Amino acid sequence: VPVARVPANPRTLVGVEAVIDKDVCGAKLATELEADAYIILTDGGGIWENYGKPNAREMTEATPEYLEGTKAGKAFPGSMGPKIQAAIDFVKNSKKPGVFAAIGDLKDTEKIIKGEEGTVVKMQVKDGVQWRAGKTGPPRKETRDPPPF
Repeated sequence: VPVARVPANPRTLVGVEAVIDKDVCGAKLATELEADAYIILTDGGGIWENYGKPNAREMTEATPEYLEGTKAGKAFPGSMGPKIQAAIDFVKNSKKPGVFAAIGDLKDTEKIIKGEEGTVVKMQVKDGVQWRAGKTGPPRKETRDPPPF
């Protein structure tokens, strides 16, 4: 809950309105709790290159450096962008060795943990990224048509 100190009485806190990004907060909490892993469940699967295009492919594993270098998720600042950044932040800021973050579809939770679905972000990945073989990308959900307001 976001709070602010009352200027007349600095020991008193009051609730304030604010927008809090759940992915960033989750990564911060996981880091503070010294969690072994941080799993972000979505309705759209893992991290994709060329999402919604015929040549789309899903990352099975990636390093924070690879994701930052390719600006992964930056084209989708309201959806995957914050999730990817939260995964990067958890892996980079954790004091525990061997931690990982994972992003994947809620229905695939068990498979994400087994490494069969979704994308795992960790410090050590061969060539910085590995790709899921034999899986084509989902159709793009965005449309050029304006909403019917």
